[in-house]
Amino acid sequence: MPSQFPAVRPRRLRRNDSLRQLFQETEFNLGDLVLPIFVEEGIDDFIPITSMPGVRRIPESKLAGEIERYARAGIKSVMTFGVSHHLDADGSDTWNDNGLISRMVGICKDAVPEMVVMSDTCFCEYTAHGHCGVLHDGVVDNDATLLNLGRQAVVAARAGADFIAPSAAMDGQVQAIRQALDAAGFFDTSIMAYSTKFASALYGPFREAGGSALKGDRKSYQMNPMNRLEAVRESLLDEQEGADALMVKPAGAYLDIIRDIREASRLPLTAYQVSGEYAMIKFGAQAGAIDEARVVRESLGAIKRAGADLIFTYFAMDLARDGI
Repeated sequence: MPSQFPAVRPRRLRRNDSLRQLFQETEFNLGDLVLPIFVEEGIDDFIPITSMPGVRRIPESKLAGEIERYARAGIKSVMTFGVSHHLDADGSDTWNDNGLISRMVGICKDAVPEMVVMSDTCFCEYTAHGHCGVLHDGVVDNDATLLNLGRQAVVAARAGADFIAPSAAMDGQVQAIRQALDAAGFFDTSIMAYSTKFASALYGPFREAGGSALKGDRKSYQMNPMNRLEAVRESLLDEQEGADALMVKPAGAYLDIIRDIREASRLPLTAYQVSGEYAMIKFGAQAGAIDEARVVRESLGAIKRAGADLIFTYFAMDLARDGI
């Protein structure tokens, strides 16, 4: 007769696939994922991003076809990043009604009106110096940048953006954008706040993807990765300023922050699995060190389990093709 010890046997619920699926606590599907895309003007064909295998810059002329392809695969939302050939000191192309931001958004909405389009709202890909705002004596001028963020947001909203997503990490940017949108009559345009954005080393491949001209770093305006209390404070400030949803960026190394903010706020919470996180999985799989499909699902599941409602990930189309 078998021993009565242990009386509690959790393995009973793990005996086979059916039981494991039945009692799985955390799940995600395509509706939980947002696909970030890079759109370049003035090119004729796709440009592979060598540090992000499988990701390409999309020619503006082929953007409509790509959005239609994503929609057919089941993708519900994209975040647009532009690669501009019209750089200046302030990023003025971003508030031009005929500029790349306006054109990108318009193409996406014309191609698939039901696609949720989130317009990254920043200047790093539109300034000659690569910083996220107006430079004065080598320092980003917070308040001058706020004015320009409002102008850019209105242009994106006019083109049809569902969400304005300010990533510039300026103090007061959510309130400034909300005021600009409301003054222009865009009361229903939402703000996806990059509310807790760390000065992370994991953004490296994004610099190639976006063609960044940055010299130096952004530590004076993005968050110190070692600060937990400040991370929560930043998101709560954006909530007070009128954000409709919050974000933690990067995601995988900041699961504790995702959980902290989830417990502190009732706003929808998102997390961005950034370019470095993507690249590590891709290159690890290419080296034969890990099973890519399993690690992708495990990493996204961890982000969801920590408390994120939506996840920005470059793996979205891979998962769509695999039927998630």
